[in-house]
Amino acid sequence: MRQCPPPSAAAPSAPLHFHRPLAAVDSSAVEQLFALPFLDLLYRAQTVHRAHHRANEVQLSSLLSIKTGGCAEDCSYCSQSAHHKDAGVPAGKLMEVDDVVQAARAARAQGATRFCMGAAWRNPKERDMAALTDMVQQVRALGLETCMTLGMLEQAQAEALKQAGLDYYNHNLDTAPDFYDKVISTRSYQDRLDTLQRVQEAGLNVCCGGIIGMGETRAQRAGLIAQLASLPVPPQSVPINHLVPIAGTPLQDAAPLDEFEFVRTVAVARIALPHAVIRLSAGRESMSEATQALCFAAGANSIFLGAKLLTTANAPVSADLDLLQRLGLQAAAATA
Repeated sequence: MRQCPPPSAAAPSAPLHFHRPLAAVDSSAVEQLFALPFLDLLYRAQTVHRAHHRANEVQLSSLLSIKTGGCAEDCSYCSQSAHHKDAGVPAGKLMEVDDVVQAARAARAQGATRFCMGAAWRNPKERDMAALTDMVQQVRALGLETCMTLGMLEQAQAEALKQAGLDYYNHNLDTAPDFYDKVISTRSYQDRLDTLQRVQEAGLNVCCGGIIGMGETRAQRAGLIAQLASLPVPPQSVPINHLVPIAGTPLQDAAPLDEFEFVRTVAVARIALPHAVIRLSAGRESMSEATQALCFAAGANSIFLGAKLLTTANAPVSADLDLLQRLGLQAAAATA
């Protein structure tokens, strides 16, 4: 196959590189990536992607809400917050272990290799830990990678999940430090960083990303990516969510983000976090197939399968598998 020619001479002469171990990444350097001509940015992102990941391979995950609604946090984007009663999501109880395992089997049958379990909590209670660790053990026994997002964790809880066999813990930073208080007031940015530290100290892989399109500036999108890349151990999995405005939440009337800007964000994340799996997450249901294809070209190499992501709509499984087939993308094999 012919090699693609390098970017034109008009492009900057040397690309920006990020290597581990990382000191604090200067967000202005990340902003320079955002400012590149769109096609040059995609070229660099795809070059970085192919240097660290298998070309034309996408990891398929499934996400289940194991405890829905009634969350004590006031995240402006989330319908599950007890502060946003007009969103119409009632508080539920933790699912039974057998029901979670049954959902995991169904996800595996659809082609998922990672099963993610999310609970709308500020933090898990000790009384729930036995059921949570049982879920992890039984889902992992199916040959699936396991991921959980349960809010803030204490060190002993992180270690218990690791001992049970949990592969990944998801705890998003959501946005840049200087935009965070516009979105959330009940949990500090440092609270999130502290949980990430506990998770990493327990030996768990970290899934950590953010939400794009909440009214932040490009500089703040760069700040989020710089913060992720500056973690002592950069996250192994980085979900990039496109805001889904939900009626009854403070962000219900958020202005839509330009789709090229979203693709740019995916590309910049790929360059700044070369070893991470970049997960194209919430918001795909409203994206065109062409936009999704550009995201894959920009280095995204994971998606969620299933009609729902927690409480928001997702693309139908049949449509996803058809799109991957038409793009010549293969599902990654399970590694659990």
